[in-house]
Amino acid sequence: MPSPLPFVPEMAEVAAGLHNVLRNGAIPQTNVHLLQLRAGQLLGSTYFTVRETGVLRQAGESEERITAVATWRDATVFTAAERVALELVEAVLTPNPSGERVPDELYARATEHYDDKAMWTLIMAIAHIGFFTPAALIAKPIPGMPPGQNYTD
Repeated sequence: MPSPLPFVPEMAEVAAGLHNVLRNGAIPQTNVHLLQLRAGQLLGSTYFTVRETGVLRQAGESEERITAVATWRDATVFTAAERVALELVEAVLTPNPSGERVPDELYARATEHYDDKAMWTLIMAIAHIGFFTPAALIAKPIPGMPPGQNYTD
């Protein structure tokens, strides 16, 4: 598909706002990209997975940590804060037959590592993926291409 911006230019403002929240310094950028990589894996999005893997490599993350995101529960290379962020994104994106995706216990564990501003930033990092999920899965931007150059036009 062609770039969405000529058709819905208002989207750029919303996206810019989300991007600014993610860079507000409340949580390490590594945490943002680790959870967004996990989200891409869970959603089956090649675009998100390739993008976040590249961002993590550019940031100097080890191949061990990048590849271990898919099996983070058994991996020993993540901090407690990173682990709870990965668990939180899984809880949000994985249907739960009992209905409740984010139990109070998970929220309580997350608040041990993240203050209120950091929690909201973490939530917005997950919302960022949610905002772009339809575009990634329907419009299929070209993996590995920078934003703005990742569509067919």
